[in-house]
Amino acid sequence: MTSIALAAGPAHLIKADALVIGVAVGPNHRPVLAPGAHDVDTAFSRRLLANLTSLGATGASGECHRLVSLGATTAPVVVAVGLGAAPTRGQQFEAEAVRRAAGVAVRSLAGTRKVAISLGTQTHIAAVAEGALLGAYSYLRYRHASRDAHQPPVDTVVLVVDEPKSSANRKLIARAEVVCAAVAMARDLVNTPPSDLHPKEFADIAATEAKRAGLDIEILDEKALKKGGYGGITGVGQGSINPPRLVRLQYRHPKATRTLALVGKGITFDSGGLSLKPAAPMEWMKSDMGGAAAVLTSMVAIASLKLAVNVTGWAPLAENMPSGTAQRPSDVITIYGGKTVEVLNTDAEGRLVLADALVCASEEVPDFIVDAATLTGAQLVALGTRTSGVMANDDAFRTAVFDAATRAGEQMWPMPIPPELRKSLDSSVADIANIGDTFGGMLVAASFLADFIGSRDGKPITWAHLDIAGPGFNQGEPFGYTPKGGTGAAVRTFVQLADDVASGRI
Repeated sequence: MTSIALAAGPAHLIKADALVIGVAVGPNHRPVLAPGAHDVDTAFSRRLLANLTSLGATGASGECHRLVSLGATTAPVVVAVGLGAAPTRGQQFEAEAVRRAAGVAVRSLAGTRKVAISLGTQTHIAAVAEGALLGAYSYLRYRHASRDAHQPPVDTVVLVVDEPKSSANRKLIARAEVVCAAVAMARDLVNTPPSDLHPKEFADIAATEAKRAGLDIEILDEKALKKGGYGGITGVGQGSINPPRLVRLQYRHPKATRTLALVGKGITFDSGGLSLKPAAPMEWMKSDMGGAAAVLTSMVAIASLKLAVNVTGWAPLAENMPSGTAQRPSDVITIYGGKTVEVLNTDAEGRLVLADALVCASEEVPDFIVDAATLTGAQLVALGTRTSGVMANDDAFRTAVFDAATRAGEQMWPMPIPPELRKSLDSSVADIANIGDTFGGMLVAASFLADFIGSRDGKPITWAHLDIAGPGFNQGEPFGYTPKGGTGAAVRTFVQLADDVASGRI
């Protein structure tokens, strides 16, 4: 993984193979230098902006231009990255704008050994570090003949700061390294071909990571699941030769007073079952375990950060395949705890495995439950490929989750769970059906999940649902610090939520 170091300025004297500075869109749409670039501008005899403008730099977000320094800086190349609109006087760039700019710069410099970054103010240290680390990600495990055609990520990033020896600054960097390592692990899991990541392999990886992180772990195999009455997980998994698993992870802190439960959908490959998907949508269904990947890796990060909160993580794992043993439309299954579900569409399988896990999580009566799932195509219709939906049974908690996601740098948007949608899930033969109204499918799915949330002090346990169907896997070109393929969606939000619960912010 790319390493981060801190160094004092001036930036133009930092020894590196490339130096990154920022440009923004100023008044009258003219480019302006961002904080951190003015020392470099002096080294260029105040001609830096003019030189960049001649190359077409406008300061627009995502823009990246290279300029040969010709000795003006110790680094032979200066890279100017766009930050978007400059803030008004007295304001600062938003952390996410800086985070994305750092990601663009480091991603564009793949193959470079050492990169110095002088971007933003001292309040942006964590954002720059996160953007650089996330932008440096690459997945080369299956590259052989073509490996040499793909540049390795930047080896070392040096952040130019005022106080490189400050303990506060070092703590910010240490946290960024932990969180970004978790995101990278989640991306790796999502990018792994389904032929190499069945439920058993995922559970084995979880066991290895749990041991390394000091987490308690329990894994239920197909026999234990069937004996225990986990009808959702066994029903979805019964069509595959690769049997299902349920992974429970636990982190405990001696000073913790509250408990957070994290639940993640873990369909290691989703063919749709007998309700078979078309060929094209099936191409990226290796990503249907993105929620489970987020749970596992965020649990590792939470343990590493030693946050003062008790956290349990649940990963229901199954492969949804068509075969002579697969569940059929109109089958009735019994979820853990006894509630029956009429399966009208076997491609609405994620909610079935989540139902088992949500009941399990509820039995332990945590203060909060949050699940993440690549759950519905309706999420993409409603919010697109980059914005996850946040639904909850408590308005204040939904706002708190949205706020945590925003601070963590993940795009999410609050959505309702209209009570009238529950009626569409009524079944003529069972307690509930697994599909309802076609319109508002993301909200209908959340309404289904709400039926499996238990009670605390006579009221439903406070719960939120994150639909990360689109943001969990980037089918387009890389952007900002986001690569093509697995994105690690929800990891940073989960860690921030645990931090907020630990600190009493929630």
